[in-house]
Amino acid sequence: MTNNFWHGKNVFITGCTGLLGSWLAITLVECGANVIGLIRDWVPRNNLNWSGFGQRITIVRGDVTDYATVERALGEHEVDTVFHLAAQSIVGIANRNPLSTFETDIKGTWTMLEACRRSPLAKRIVVASSDKAYGDQDKLPYDEATPMQGRHPYDVSKSCADLIAQAFGATYHLPVAITRCGNIYGGGDLNWNRVVPGTMRSVLHGEPPIIRSDGKLARDYLYVDDVVSGYMLLAEQLEEQTLHGQAFNLGMNNPQSVLEIVQKIIAISDYPNLEPVILNQVSNEIERQCLDSAKAKRILGWEPRTSLEDGLRRTMAWYRLFLAEQGPGGKETR
Repeated sequence: MTNNFWHGKNVFITGCTGLLGSWLAITLVECGANVIGLIRDWVPRNNLNWSGFGQRITIVRGDVTDYATVERALGEHEVDTVFHLAAQSIVGIANRNPLSTFETDIKGTWTMLEACRRSPLAKRIVVASSDKAYGDQDKLPYDEATPMQGRHPYDVSKSCADLIAQAFGATYHLPVAITRCGNIYGGGDLNWNRVVPGTMRSVLHGEPPIIRSDGKLARDYLYVDDVVSGYMLLAEQLEEQTLHGQAFNLGMNNPQSVLEIVQKIIAISDYPNLEPVILNQVSNEIERQCLDSAKAKRILGWEPRTSLEDGLRRTMAWYRLFLAEQGPGGKETR
């Protein structure tokens, strides 16, 4: 992949070992960018290492809430572009551990943005929010004017971080924009308690997948390559001041229930007769979410290009290869 815009750019990514962060880092390296990744906890089995790209980026060890670390990284590496993705990404963990979630998601966001505000070189900042920031709404799909009204710790942390980013754009004219995505899936997600990777692992082992919820929770599911392209398109256009402080939905506008996703994965597996086990043990989750991405298409020229069926097949191929090399990894807990 080539993109002359990114050649020679110094790009700082927080959350670079996660699903989105790793593929974004890989794509930017392939485009000729100098990628600097902030890593708090070193996890040997991650997509960035497994792909070999962990050796092709500069690593800064530290926490996104540590202002001195973030400021030093931006200054010493002459960073011109920031993708702030670091956050607690698992709803259940966030709701069980609200203080660490608020610390990372909320304090981490204002720390990152204040360091960018004081950096003379930072020209493009993209902050990852989520469709969860909208909370429960009577009217769907969400558009970008829908108010932020998270109610539970995970959702509230996203609402707060989103509003903080908007404030830095409006008050300080910081070149920051916000993305609100649906559920991102793809190869490289090793959070096995998520529905897609957990189900993939189960069916590849010939085991019935376990659904912790009642299976009716409905979400947009967006393939990671389409999300990466959205982030990069948005960053490329942030020299346009009218975009500063704005948010963009990235979604499929085609919500699927957990049970539907699990059934689609089973159907493309080697064990199409597997039946999922539904535990119905989940609480404090939004029942149904759906994003209107018309603004991203109109302003950024972005739209998803990967169908759900194609994305799931590509994801299955990744996990098939990964698990074959890694050996048995235990049972799925979603």
